[in-house]
Amino acid sequence: MRSTALSLAIATAMTVFLAGCAEQRTNASSDKNRASDRELADEKQSAAKLKKAEIVGKELRGDIAANDATRGATAGEQRAEPQRRAKDDADALSTAAAVTVPAPVVTEESVAAAPPPPAEPKRVLAKPASIAPAPGIVAGMAGGRIATSEAPRDAQIANTEKYQDHADNPVLRTAETPVSTFSIDVDTGSYTNVRRMLRAGQLPPADAVRAEEFINYFDYAYAPPATRETPFSVTTELAAAPWNANRKLMLVGIKGYELPAASMPASNLVFLIDTSGSMNDADKLPLLREAFKQMVPNLRAQDRVSIVVYAGSAGLVLPPTRGDQHARIIAALDSLSAGGSTNGGQGIQLAYTTAKQVFIKNGINRVVLATDGDFNVGTTDLEALKTLVTNERKSGVALTTLGFGRGNYNDELSEQLADIGNGNHAYIDNLMEARKVLVEEVGSTLMTIAKDVKIQVEFNPRLVAEYRLIGYENRQLRREDFNNDKIDAGEIGAGHDVTALYELTLVGDADTQIDALRYAAPDAKAEGSKSDELAFVKLRYKQPDADSSQLISRAVKRSDMAENASERLRFAAAVAAFADSLRGGTHLGQFNLDAVARLADSVRGTDRFGYRAEFVELVQAARSLQPTQASPAVAISR
Repeated sequence: MRSTALSLAIATAMTVFLAGCAEQRTNASSDKNRASDRELADEKQSAAKLKKAEIVGKELRGDIAANDATRGATAGEQRAEPQRRAKDDADALSTAAAVTVPAPVVTEESVAAAPPPPAEPKRVLAKPASIAPAPGIVAGMAGGRIATSEAPRDAQIANTEKYQDHADNPVLRTAETPVSTFSIDVDTGSYTNVRRMLRAGQLPPADAVRAEEFINYFDYAYAPPATRETPFSVTTELAAAPWNANRKLMLVGIKGYELPAASMPASNLVFLIDTSGSMNDADKLPLLREAFKQMVPNLRAQDRVSIVVYAGSAGLVLPPTRGDQHARIIAALDSLSAGGSTNGGQGIQLAYTTAKQVFIKNGINRVVLATDGDFNVGTTDLEALKTLVTNERKSGVALTTLGFGRGNYNDELSEQLADIGNGNHAYIDNLMEARKVLVEEVGSTLMTIAKDVKIQVEFNPRLVAEYRLIGYENRQLRREDFNNDKIDAGEIGAGHDVTALYELTLVGDADTQIDALRYAAPDAKAEGSKSDELAFVKLRYKQPDADSSQLISRAVKRSDMAENASERLRFAAAVAAFADSLRGGTHLGQFNLDAVARLADSVRGTDRFGYRAEFVELVQAARSLQPTQASPAVAISR
């Protein structure tokens, strides 16, 4: 009996014990499952963090304009922005990767349950107006108004811009120096660069102002040549100067023959694009991409387009491609991004090599360099770069330079390389300017109709006491260079206007500025019909494929003096006075910016594109930035 009871008790105890063990195993299994669930959740969370970090990295790299608009950085922070962004990207990725998790088990169920990847962040460059940080990109002329909302940002950027030092041409006494010789200049970069500064609420440094590039920005409606046998016409005018009734202005204007777009020869264009880290700002590479896209719709099957880029090294992004492959060209432009140092010399060499490989005989062969000019590795010395371009131009490939950006812009390099490279220089501050240079005036920009164009003026000392050439300070030539066909000079493109102004003081008029020499030889006697001649103007030029120059000449007579200056001469005088004022106003007497604005406003004319109206507003903007000045009563010749 006791034995049976004991056996029953033992059996009961064993049942309870085994039940407890089973329950523990069940609980342990549940705990293990919950742990596994937690680990899987941790794995998914870590993977999500990593994916998010990757997306953040893309956004940091892609959304340049949006970040630039919201960042209140100091000058030093802004200049180090590309490096800081790269560090932020790396930190974000390394933070996510540092989470230690077991390798996830990938199954069909987990793949099916995973959320779809987020959409690629959209670029904000498709529409120019969306690039908010740099209003200059799209500012142009909105109803003739000038935008100045970018002033705070410009004020923060440490300015390392480079401009060539130059002093104004001196007043010369005709009896001692009767001959003036210089090369023509068709560049306009100085005017648009200064426009950018004035829009930003800043007066330009004096050396940024080149009077001839201000004057030549505008069209003066010169009559074109009657035939193509002579590639350009010559116009001269003479009238009183608006800032001093005792002075006269003599205008020499050149107009190249105009070529319809359908008659343009085949083009071999190499876009040489700076993609270094300094080009990261919205008014540099993003604007540059959109600028070149303006050209694409007009490219034809017979044209060839290549894209060479350079940063720390140079590379070929788009090999020579038919011009009608528009989608391919635009895709290549869209693929460009900024980063690294700037080996401009290597880029120039590769661009010329590419252009020579597909050289088009009797066509347009040109490298178009787009840069802020901040070369900092490889060949960086300006003289060495000029030597490189001098040697390469012998191949028949010309060089055009387009300047972009601010803060580190190297105007001196861009302007001088274009001069040496038988090309022209423009500064692109917004898409409207890009369209003007690359679409509306593409013939002037790309097609040379006359090369090595020189002007020489001999003044008659019996009638002209003194003279001064306005602008062209870095285009001066020696007297003997005029007849020397080995001396390089400027080129004229199809439809180009070129204008030169001389300020004269005639014999017998008051306000001469230089005393006569005590021991000077007696004035030479002018004979016969030459007695009425104030000056004799000569021009030399070569046809694009010629080695010998041809001569054009004409006399300017005292009887040519107009009682009232023409509209073109009055507007050119206003532009010249504006440039002089920005350089210090040492030649204007009491003729201030108020007088300049009134004179320019009175001769706007038809102003089809609003350029003259914009000029008046730029004068007013400069006036508001200068110290208060009294407005004297000035007699303006109308």
